[in-house]
Amino acid sequence: MGIWGFVLHLGNFVLPALVVAALLSPGVLGRGGLTPPGAGLRRLLRTWALLAAAGLAVLAAGLAWFGRDGKMATYAVLVLAVGSLAWWLQRRHLPPAGAGRRGKDRPAR
Repeated sequence: MGIWGFVLHLGNFVLPALVVAALLSPGVLGRGGLTPPGAGLRRLLRTWALLAAAGLAVLAAGLAWFGRDGKMATYAVLVLAVGSLAWWLQRRHLPPAGAGRRGKDRPAR
């Protein structure tokens, strides 16, 4: 395998973790998490980096455990691990439902 073959193989190895992280990152922050122009992008990239790192760790563990990549069990654990981390991050970052809706000048009903 030449250098180009190695680069393609490495890219195909990491791509599932990066794509799953990219698909879940906006959902973790929700609509309100992307509103400030500069801070929203930084929060999105930080969330993506955390999810991608978790996904890459799962893929590396699957490679070490099975001795080869591309096993469906590794991809199943990838989805479960990154999805669980995304759920945990979302619960941690988003305010509870109804929080902050009442202003100081609006009385409670």
